[in-house]
Amino acid sequence: MAFEATRVRGSSPASHLPSLLALSIAAALTSQAVFAAPNDTIVVDATSASAPADNSQDYSVKVTSAGTKMSLIQRDIPQSVSIISEQRMKDQQLNTLGDVLSNTTGITANQADSDRVSYYSRGFEIDNYMVDGIPTYFESRWNLGDAQSDTALLERIEVVRGATGLMSGAGNPSASINMVRKHADSREFKGNVSAEYGSWNKQRYVVDVQSPLTGDGRIRGRVVTGYQDNDSWLDRYNQQKKFFYGVLDTDLTDATSLSVGYEYQQVNVNSPTWGGLPRWNTNGGAIRYDRSRSTAPDWAYNDKDMNKVFVTLKQRFDNNWEATLNGTHTETKLDGRTSYIDAVLDESTGNLDSIYGPGYMVGGTGYNTGKRKVDALDLYASGPYELLGREHQLMVGANYSKQHNRYLNSWANIYADEVGNFGNYNGNIPETNWGDLALAQEDKIHIKSAYTATRISLADPLHLIVGARYTKWSTDTLTEHMEKNNTTPYAGLVLDINDNWSTYASYTSIFQPQTVRDISGKYLAPITGKNYELGVKSDWMNSRLTTSLAVFRIEQDNLGVSIGQPIPGSSNETAYRGEDGTVSKGVELEVNGALTDNWQMTFGATRYVATDSEGKAVNADLPRTSVKLFTSYRLPMLQDLTLGGGVNWQNHTYSYVSTGFGTFRADQGSYALVNLFGRYQVTKELSVQANLNNLLDKKYDTNVGQSYIYGAPRNFSLTANYSF
Repeated sequence: MAFEATRVRGSSPASHLPSLLALSIAAALTSQAVFAAPNDTIVVDATSASAPADNSQDYSVKVTSAGTKMSLIQRDIPQSVSIISEQRMKDQQLNTLGDVLSNTTGITANQADSDRVSYYSRGFEIDNYMVDGIPTYFESRWNLGDAQSDTALLERIEVVRGATGLMSGAGNPSASINMVRKHADSREFKGNVSAEYGSWNKQRYVVDVQSPLTGDGRIRGRVVTGYQDNDSWLDRYNQQKKFFYGVLDTDLTDATSLSVGYEYQQVNVNSPTWGGLPRWNTNGGAIRYDRSRSTAPDWAYNDKDMNKVFVTLKQRFDNNWEATLNGTHTETKLDGRTSYIDAVLDESTGNLDSIYGPGYMVGGTGYNTGKRKVDALDLYASGPYELLGREHQLMVGANYSKQHNRYLNSWANIYADEVGNFGNYNGNIPETNWGDLALAQEDKIHIKSAYTATRISLADPLHLIVGARYTKWSTDTLTEHMEKNNTTPYAGLVLDINDNWSTYASYTSIFQPQTVRDISGKYLAPITGKNYELGVKSDWMNSRLTTSLAVFRIEQDNLGVSIGQPIPGSSNETAYRGEDGTVSKGVELEVNGALTDNWQMTFGATRYVATDSEGKAVNADLPRTSVKLFTSYRLPMLQDLTLGGGVNWQNHTYSYVSTGFGTFRADQGSYALVNLFGRYQVTKELSVQANLNNLLDKKYDTNVGQSYIYGAPRNFSLTANYSF
């Protein structure tokens, strides 16, 4: 695709925004025609304006190491990247990582109950979360509340969509999520105190203070601490959260810096749900409920504790190279007792029948405890080098991590006569006389990897990024040892069209080890994910505004599928075979940042189709089309007042569930959630902010499976912020 651009001196992106959006949307709708006719020419009339000195309130971030660990502007990264800044999180009151992901372009939430949420990108589950670039493998069976991590501790969140094996090693070809911590950057004493009150008795208090600890400012400290207590639209539910974060940043020399920090988060939940509300009666008819209905008993609870210690050492060299050593130790603990209902309703009696058919259990109670411990080291260096008269960039690194997961549980069944008439049920199941906890799972994962990437300047407007990661993965479980080695290549070509526009093509990959075996008893080779992407990017006003349009194709192969037979000579272990042919393809569009000095906006749209080798829809309960918009505008005639809002829209979703009474279909029609916010700067130090979510009070289902799990009704919050 060829582009010609004519720059109009002195104009701003806002004046050309309609043409930019029209170009992006038209290209998205006609992507097949565009790639079929590579010689077409599109004329773009736009330019950039100089940025003000302070852009701390922008939704965009100028430079990032997301995707390659080389510091680049987003236009130079040949993948789809979304960055959610601290200001965006404050404006929309995105207080948890889950809140951020639910409002990020191309990310879809699938809720298992009141507190467990899985996130998907391009049809695949996201199973890798990073903090300051160090990955932690995430197993969805044991959800330890990673999505409940509080954003008050974070400077920004970086999302790279597609296969991200260069940075994260193993995982699905979905996305990588990197949380970037706050640091003590100020050489002056400063801070912020906020208090929030909202629907369902929500109260939240956060203190963020930083200060130099020596006269010359070489040693600086920062503390962020907070407390939150809230009920819910769900009966009997209550959550309490406490968090503390402290970091010491030291300039050992002019070229050497050291950061040492500690993070603690505690989330205690009373009467959480485990699963949702029965969706069907025995005839397959859908049941409707009040959104406040909960199956959780009074005795249920779910408590999580997270402790993290980290250290970062950076060394800058005279040749503009920089080396970084990151180390972390993390311990996350889970303790919970819960109850769930898994049934259909007999309308004639008002009693429950098991989803498996008459006579089986209709639910269960569980007592679960667990601990995940991670130790990790990551060492890498990056900088320029010269070759054949041109300057290039190189990044090289190594990573080691050790992860120990240990989970215990106790279990009891619930039968229909214990529940009685479901119309009268309000979680009144007596607490189980728990037996001894049994070891449910224990595994140790060791990962050793080496990685490198280089950005080669082929010509002034043309750059090639190539790289690879070699990973040695070993797992020890209660019964087996498995070891796999894998190399994940990375390649991307970026062509600068002019000062504002570039186009790119990339190939990225990832792998996922499997602990299932084939009929001969051999472990299956890892699942492989390959991401092919073509895109156009632009940036304006010194990268204060960025746009991107990408067309992608993901291929996932060797996915383990049961053959329904036991492995000969095993203890009835099921045999699997590798299946190829899962494909996801689609298009993504995002506009993010400052349209003017007073106007910030994030607009993202995604459309994809995912099918298996037989052409059947993969994860049909996830929306194939989604649009997410949020914007803020500071009134020029009243600079102390900022107004804004947004809308999240997704299309129709469905799933088929086999029951003992037949195969039933769950549906959720397309819907939009409208949000508003306003902030008034009362004084230079004090501001007040109001947020209103789900303005139209839309009733919607967040699971689209055998149970209903309703999303939040209309709700509000009022926040006072005092800065000093």
